[in-house]
Amino acid sequence: MATNTRTTAVGVFDNRAEAQQAVSELRRMGFSEDQIGVITRDEGHGSDGTETDADEDRGSHAATGAAAGAAAGAGVGALWGLGIMAGLLPAIGPVIAGGTLAAILASAATGAAAAGLAGALIGLGIPEEEADYYEGEIGSGRTLVTVKAGDRYDEARQVLQRHHGHDYHTRDTMREATSTSRSTGNMTETGDAGRTVTAHEEQVQVRKRPEKVGEVHVHKEVHTEHRSIDVPVKKEEIVVERRPASGAAANEAIGEGQEIRVPVVEEQIQVEKRPVATEEVRVSKRQSQDTEQVDTTVRKEEIKVDEQGDAKVRQKRR
Repeated sequence: MATNTRTTAVGVFDNRAEAQQAVSELRRMGFSEDQIGVITRDEGHGSDGTETDADEDRGSHAATGAAAGAAAGAGVGALWGLGIMAGLLPAIGPVIAGGTLAAILASAATGAAAAGLAGALIGLGIPEEEADYYEGEIGSGRTLVTVKAGDRYDEARQVLQRHHGHDYHTRDTMREATSTSRSTGNMTETGDAGRTVTAHEEQVQVRKRPEKVGEVHVHKEVHTEHRSIDVPVKKEEIVVERRPASGAAANEAIGEGQEIRVPVVEEQIQVEKRPVATEEVRVSKRQSQDTEQVDTTVRKEEIKVDEQGDAKVRQKRR
């Protein structure tokens, strides 16, 4: 199956309120002002681009300046409050714009981009044929919403279609359904085609964010332990031996003062301590992959067909 390479979703709305609802939902889903673009024709101008009576007293110069200011400074949220602040933009008539299309259209308002809206859309990666179609829709008084969605293209397109926005590829089916239907809550009447009930279900979106769950503190502590070491040492002892003499006459007179001094030596122990490296600890981090199961509940609508009396029902799936 071919992979979708589009990154910019486009929605054309007949109803400005539905366009605003789509933009609000996109913002809630995390799409930023820089990703969303909106452009619609100023209601103070006619379909041929001429000023109405309510607009004539402002003058063409003031209108042109207002268009540039509105396009350059208006965010998507502020677009709906712009009112009649708009001027003449080349090729597409009087419009007001906001979001990602604003800067390009401000340039067009001053004559720097003669390609107008179509050129801006082509710059967003939209084929020329489709860009020309969207330019014509704006000229017909409709509102255009663009979303630079990247890999969330399908998600953004579903939001636009959910609020009755159509693009180049769904222009026939979506416009026909919108123009011939009358909304009645979750049930829609479509003339001869009967009534349509739409079932919805909640979809689960799981997001991940880093969160600190702990900390490892590596430090040194000093412990004292007692050690007993047996060390052999040498000691001198004095040996005194007594034995009987021969009994012969002594030539020395009896008296005091005769003595013998013998020094006694022994080894003494001296204890020296010096630090030596016994272990090295290296601290680093690495990522590991794990899987966690998320349990939640979602609600899903199911359409049931109940038969009463002699009513006959033939069900078809398409």
